[in-house]
Amino acid sequence: MANMPQVCLTPFNRSEVANAIHRQAFIGRLSSAEAQIAWRSFENDCNSGAWQSVPFPNRAWDTCIDLARRFAPTLGVRTLDTLHVASAVELSAQKFWTFDDRQARLAEAVGLDTTA
Repeated sequence: MANMPQVCLTPFNRSEVANAIHRQAFIGRLSSAEAQIAWRSFENDCNSGAWQSVPFPNRAWDTCIDLARRFAPTLGVRTLDTLHVASAVELSAQKFWTFDDRQARLAEAVGLDTTA
């Protein structure tokens, strides 16, 4: 990440990271202690400036609705998929990183770059 531009992180993204890390303890991929270490590492990265903390863009709600109407029938995207992509669109993101195939297809459909 040192060679990449600042990566925007909204409160919505922080909640997704928290859930993703701690859910790994539920499914047995991490111990509770490992999940806590991963969360602290993420928090340290946030505090060191690796992530650019930005407010959630209010226009993303309308964009989310628009994306759902346009792409849910053909791509099968869900609300969280459209909300992630909508916030990236409204923040004028240069790149969109995801491990979710539906989100990636939607991001590509609206012109976001999903290459690593």
